[in-house]
Amino acid sequence: MEQSFFDRMITHLRSSCKYYTGYPKDLGPSRVIHFKSEREFVQLLQQGHPVVVAFTIRGNYTKHLDKVLEEAAVEFYPNVKFMRVECPKYPGFCITRQKNEYPFIEIFHSPEQVCNFSLFLFSPSTAPFACFGLL
Repeated sequence: MEQSFFDRMITHLRSSCKYYTGYPKDLGPSRVIHFKSEREFVQLLQQGHPVVVAFTIRGNYTKHLDKVLEEAAVEFYPNVKFMRVECPKYPGFCITRQKNEYPFIEIFHSPEQVCNFSLFLFSPSTAPFACFGLL
């Protein structure tokens, strides 16, 4: 039986993490998107591609994860988008994920998934399906 696309992607991430040796690779321009706002994130999801989001804080694990994300983003471009959220800069977005340990990764397939862990409010002044956390 053939593996699904997401199974292949997770397998790639795991193997990259396990065997990454730290040698520099010429991956070209970064394909990892840096989180700036929930509105931008929802607009990215509305493009129809899954988005792998790394919720991070600065540290040794994050440095390694950044390299792995860069490599995976290049390999799966343009079918999957990769995004990095620096949780100290955007605590509201990270808190809604209800995780205590960082870094962690989540895969989003639709804008509705952004809203599924907390109480959110639809704002008609934003794009359809946009939502903002009520903290």
